[in-house]
Amino acid sequence: MRRFRVSYRLFVVIALTAATCYALLVITGGAVRLTGSGLGCPDWPSCYQHQITAQLSFHPIVEFGNRVITAAVSVISIVAFISAFLLEEDRRDLRWLSFGLVLGLIAQIILGGVVVLTKLNPYLVSLHFVLTLAVLADALVLAFRAIYGQPRRTFVIDPALLWLSRLLLLVLTVLVSIGAVVSGSGPHAGAKDAKRIPIAFRDIAEAHSDVALFLIGLTLATLFALYQAKAPNTVQRRARLVFELLVVQGALGFTQYLIHDNAVVVEVHLAGATAIWTAMIWFYLHLRPTSSATQSLGARG
Repeated sequence: MRRFRVSYRLFVVIALTAATCYALLVITGGAVRLTGSGLGCPDWPSCYQHQITAQLSFHPIVEFGNRVITAAVSVISIVAFISAFLLEEDRRDLRWLSFGLVLGLIAQIILGGVVVLTKLNPYLVSLHFVLTLAVLADALVLAFRAIYGQPRRTFVIDPALLWLSRLLLLVLTVLVSIGAVVSGSGPHAGAKDAKRIPIAFRDIAEAHSDVALFLIGLTLATLFALYQAKAPNTVQRRARLVFELLVVQGALGFTQYLIHDNAVVVEVHLAGATAIWTAMIWFYLHLRPTSSATQSLGARG
């Protein structure tokens, strides 16, 4: 195995592909629920009894498409894990992060199977969504460290702004978790007869909206604080991107509510949530400088 080496450029492509696949997994998983295709493949791990592939009808194809993305995620996660041990230099942090992808993959497969076998238990469906976002975060950290090198322990902003930035990430985590409950209690449960979370849809939707408005205001306050503290332009630019995405997402959310949870708007809203999650993780990662200029991808040539 020592004869084979993986370049950093190739590893960056692998890590970014893993992050992209996990983002697609969130979006295609939403499409399965919104089209009522959650039981399009009623068995697991096969689609139907001893048949691996789906039948040529709408719901099975949608569900099977999500399983194809899961297969792609499986392959790229394993490739990332093996490649981390074949890098040109010893990077233990990349090994652990790629191992996190494999652990997340195993958890995804097991939980996904349980979701199917329990006929779309709404609590497990929501947990499956949150787990996918957690593994996506791991993939983003892996890609960041592959591109920019191992970060230092210091931060480019003062402690008060750092805690404010951490609060942003915490509130966003709460927001997407409540959003999963909103989906579990709403009209799109994944199948016609699937159970729903026994909570008033209007109440949980309004709670979700309140947290979203709080996050928008908090992000605006963070932007102002970063500007006043003369934070690096890169940090301010990435925080501004988070704010802009949140504003668009808020408009989508109100539109979704006013037109009674239209499936197409909900899917766009889900894609927006994935984009915000990615932008927020990327913003937070840029709060720490890399360990040295020679460890950046650009310096490696």
